[in-house]
Amino acid sequence: MSFYTNITPQIKYMDNKIAVTIARGDGIGPEIMDAVLLILEKANVNIQPEFIEIGEKVYRQGFSSGMKPEAWESIQRNKVILKAPITTPQGGGYKSLNVTIRTAFGLFANVRPTKAMHPFVKTHFPNLDVVIVRENEEDLYTGIEYRQTAEVTQALKLISVPGTERIVRYAFEYARTNGRKKVTCMVKDNIMKITDGLFANIFREVGKEYPQIVQEIKIIDIGAALLAERPETFDVVVTTNLYGDIISDIVAQVSGSVGMGGSANIGETVSMFEAIHGSAPDIAGKNIANPSGLLNAAIMMLVHLGQQTVAATIANAWLRTIEDGIHTGDIYKEGQSVRKVGTKEFAEAVVQRLGQLPAQFTCVVFPEVTTPIQIPPYKRKVAEKKLVGVDLFLDWPGSNPTELSDKLNAAADGLLTLKMITNRGVMVYPEMMNDIFCTDHWRCRFVKESNTSKTEATIPYAQVIMLLIRIEAAGLETIKTENLYTFNGELGFSLGQGE
Repeated sequence: MSFYTNITPQIKYMDNKIAVTIARGDGIGPEIMDAVLLILEKANVNIQPEFIEIGEKVYRQGFSSGMKPEAWESIQRNKVILKAPITTPQGGGYKSLNVTIRTAFGLFANVRPTKAMHPFVKTHFPNLDVVIVRENEEDLYTGIEYRQTAEVTQALKLISVPGTERIVRYAFEYARTNGRKKVTCMVKDNIMKITDGLFANIFREVGKEYPQIVQEIKIIDIGAALLAERPETFDVVVTTNLYGDIISDIVAQVSGSVGMGGSANIGETVSMFEAIHGSAPDIAGKNIANPSGLLNAAIMMLVHLGQQTVAATIANAWLRTIEDGIHTGDIYKEGQSVRKVGTKEFAEAVVQRLGQLPAQFTCVVFPEVTTPIQIPPYKRKVAEKKLVGVDLFLDWPGSNPTELSDKLNAAADGLLTLKMITNRGVMVYPEMMNDIFCTDHWRCRFVKESNTSKTEATIPYAQVIMLLIRIEAAGLETIKTENLYTFNGELGFSLGQGE
């Protein structure tokens, strides 16, 4: 098990114990949290819980973030939170509390270790031992979305240089600190050449500083397939927010149960520990949920807080419980398991085995002295930025691109040149394939000269403003603009077909 995750933990003491914010959550959250807290109490961990209320009830009380001010203050004060799953109400106006906490407190790294519990938990991959390091603040999970026309919606995928450098370096440092041999980067840079391309390029650059670690880049679709088919060939995987969310569940599932996985959300000052599964309201209150995921998150928290010895004691007791066939219903197997137990009974079984070591699993030992992972401050890089064109997005109900191009060319009248029009990413002007269905959402690219090569001609921004005025006067509705820039001579925008 690799649970070492901390950068440099900042902790607050309360009555000579480390103050930890505890959120009992929704659905199965309260009962699995009670089970975990029982184990922590009986193991004499050096923490003082400070309880907060978050989640569905708070949403319903009119707090759109799902948290009251005193909850925010508790996390900010204590720097460490152990959180059970919460429920986000369906419907508009409710943003994911998990996403909010991660972004508000700068929890940039989501670390999800998964190890097979073979032969006691059914899996086809007995040697699976994979850690997913997921970027936690950017990508599509920023939740910036728009409905731009009656027919088309949009989501913004944001990938930044500092955010990518930080998560990639964290993955390499995590591998180095935990004796891991390989780091795999998963992206879709063959399609998203700018966003995912940036992530891949920074992985290559940062990787040069870690020659002792094997490095590879895989396209996310085949990478996810290989994680499902041959997870033993992976070690540490670093990727973007959405991909990381998906593949960490894949790995947890093929290991035997999503209910077993814990995760750490690591920031420079605040860290949050949680199970990877949801609140499962359909089984709430039935005393059948597996508390192992949250327990493993608590073990990660203890290591983060420097309590390696008691963390190992709990981890070994948990492993011994699994070995002894004391299983909750999600992993119970007739003929393999010895006894099916509920949430509370499983926790009690772990407590009974505190101080015991596993007989077949490798005994967990966390190093007493560890070197915290250090991420150097980001140094902003200066780039020569030039405006070379603009993409205008129009809401136009017509269906004939030639009619639209005639209107646009007449409006531009030599100010800028209409280079192309696309509809759902497919070029429809100056050339159009047959039988293309067009929506009411049109991207119209204007540049100084349509026949310029890769080094585009610069234009003053005033020409963009004037173009917008002319387009409006022509009766066309511009719903969005995207300025086209070069950075140190390299294009900062994707090319259309034939460009």
